[in-house]
Amino acid sequence: MDRHGLITVQSRCAPKETMQRLETAVKSKGMTVFAHIDHAAGAAEVGMTLRPTDLLIFGSPRGGTPLMQLAQTIGIDLPLKALVWEDAEGQVWLSYNDPAWVVQRHGGAAGMEASVQTMTGALKAIATEATSASPKK
Repeated sequence: MDRHGLITVQSRCAPKETMQRLETAVKSKGMTVFAHIDHAAGAAEVGMTLRPTDLLIFGSPRGGTPLMQLAQTIGIDLPLKALVWEDAEGQVWLSYNDPAWVVQRHGGAAGMEASVQTMTGALKAIATEATSASPKK
């Protein structure tokens, strides 16, 4: 599913396992995990409920800096983010911004094609690793 620059992939794993697999995949690609935000836990802290909704913020200066050198405002969309969430039917999803959409949002792709292609491939591989395993029995 691609909606307004958002790529969403169905997971075959539970939310917690999907997030663990996501974090492992990010690290295996040599990227740094900067933050993990558990929105459901935050909601619980204020007496509210929210289905599993976890955000991972990650990246690599080697990948992001060239983009920011050409369009510094891309820094508002970097580092990369991926959201693991569960819908009302109990299905688990992983969503992230399409790098090509991010670049377009900031004025185009002149000189950024190679970086966008590399980032797109890495995110697709990470998403596949995080979502395609069979659930543990």
